[in-house]
Amino acid sequence: MDVLNAILPVLLYIFGIILLIVLIILGIRMIQVLDKVDRVVDSVEEKVNSFNGFFDILDKTGYSISMIGDKIIGLFSGIISKIFNKNKKDEEDLYE
Repeated sequence: MDVLNAILPVLLYIFGIILLIVLIILGIRMIQVLDKVDRVVDSVEEKVNSFNGFFDILDKTGYSISMIGDKIIGLFSGIISKIFNKNKKDEEDLYE
């Protein structure tokens, strides 16, 4: 029993030191991986930002097409409402 009391703490210290060394190595590798991921994310962000001008042009073009469509629809609805309002006025004149 005395041998076990002497050997067991030594084994625990050795395993603890090995575990600490392994965790330090894993931590260093994780830092390296995160640095690589950070570089990739920066590269992707630069590439996406290069398309901002293109998307702005598309947005402005879509907005202008929408405005033109709204004006045309407004013109047609105005003409149609004038036609129907004339028919109602003509019918009211007949009844008076």
